[in-house]
Amino acid sequence: MIKIFNTMTGKKEEFTPLKDNEVRMYVCGVTVYDYCHIGHARSSVVFDVIRRYLIYKGFKVIFVKNFTDIDDKIINRSNNENIHWKELTEKFIKEHDYDMNQLNILPPDFTPKATEFINEMIKLCEILIEKGYAYVADGDVYYRVSNFKEYGKLSKRDLEELLAGARVDINEKKENPLDFALWKKSKENEPFWESPWGKGRPGWHIECSVMSSKILGIPFDIHGGGKDLIFPHHENEIAQSEAAEEKMFAKYWIHNGFVNINKEKMSKSLGNFFTIRDIIKKFDPEVLRFFLLTTHYRSPIDFSFDHLIEAENSLNRIYIFFDDLNHYFVTKKGKNRIDEVQKIYDKFLSSFIKAMDDDFNTAKGLATIFDYIRDMNKLLNQKVDEKTLCEIKILSDKLKDIVNQVLGIIIHTPDDWFEKNLPLDKNELLKLIEERTIARKNKDFEKADKIRDRLESMGIELLDTPKGTRFRVIKKHKELN
Repeated sequence: MIKIFNTMTGKKEEFTPLKDNEVRMYVCGVTVYDYCHIGHARSSVVFDVIRRYLIYKGFKVIFVKNFTDIDDKIINRSNNENIHWKELTEKFIKEHDYDMNQLNILPPDFTPKATEFINEMIKLCEILIEKGYAYVADGDVYYRVSNFKEYGKLSKRDLEELLAGARVDINEKKENPLDFALWKKSKENEPFWESPWGKGRPGWHIECSVMSSKILGIPFDIHGGGKDLIFPHHENEIAQSEAAEEKMFAKYWIHNGFVNINKEKMSKSLGNFFTIRDIIKKFDPEVLRFFLLTTHYRSPIDFSFDHLIEAENSLNRIYIFFDDLNHYFVTKKGKNRIDEVQKIYDKFLSSFIKAMDDDFNTAKGLATIFDYIRDMNKLLNQKVDEKTLCEIKILSDKLKDIVNQVLGIIIHTPDDWFEKNLPLDKNELLKLIEERTIARKNKDFEKADKIRDRLESMGIELLDTPKGTRFRVIKKHKELN
């Protein structure tokens, strides 16, 4: 049984979807005015893995992730760059999709844009006005927070405390400083849509209420996003949707933790802001994905280039295991150890599922992979026969398939992984290896060592085996900051 930490209740709960074997899931997407940063990468990987694991467990998953394609940041940037706001958003939707593909994120089933649902947003405003939960003020429409008695139930915030802590609000149109905009009157030279209240555009919070309910219906099973969205965004979504529909909005609320950069909060003003593009210029995207899985999704994760190197080294260990397995040399001393092989695999599978069932604990899930590698390497070092080797390969491929399906890693062959960063032409490398082989046969060890040292300085490791010499490229990082 899968257990999920539900932000709404503040505890882990057994996961029971509203419909048998079907999970409807909505995750707040990005505002498309710039390249995606590491925070976007974390949220995307977290909910991709949750979705993948639910599919692995046999559920049909309907996954929705939206684009906010109209807001102040979009308008400001389009004005600054003197391009139409639609041209700007279309560009960054494509850039977002490229980054997600690089990180091996499965495409959502639905990717709605806010501007595709303007009529539905206007309709929701009208319903809330009619029910007394919203009011019109000079072309703006505001949500009347005081009328929704459960406001604050997700973020565990008290209305009186929120009001006492509210800054002085210079917007005299509001009845209450806590009231938030459902519809905004457009300023001069801003994009607008016609509405019963004049020319305007939607507020931020209303878009997700509309898109989720129109595509999934409410209630739906899982609503997700970063912890920064709990208040006010998700709190406001609940207020809007539950006031209008008079029923529960979403059953489970899942929120991922923040990304810190070298133990400080990521911020453009601090100069410690990294985009996905910044990272994948220096590291394979699989390294970034692996790193983001090394911490439980609800905990903060501390990003640094040293931690990326650690993640890369860990991935190297996995690929080295599969590489060595492909080149394992069976000797006459090899013994049949098939029973032990099956026990090691069974231990991995039960431990992996236990970790993932417990609120999608990817950190423990990764640990089970390395336990498997350690146990199998011990067995291989004791020498195994051909039948046992065949069984190890079959079960290791099964492990790889499961990890690939659920965690989205181990997606390359060992040869591809270790040749990705080849610092010289492969034919030239093979020629040098052949020269070294000839030198060793001729007992010209000085020349052989010079060739090995030269290649090692380039990050190329040579492995002498009974079947000949092969190579692996272990990427070297220079200046990273």
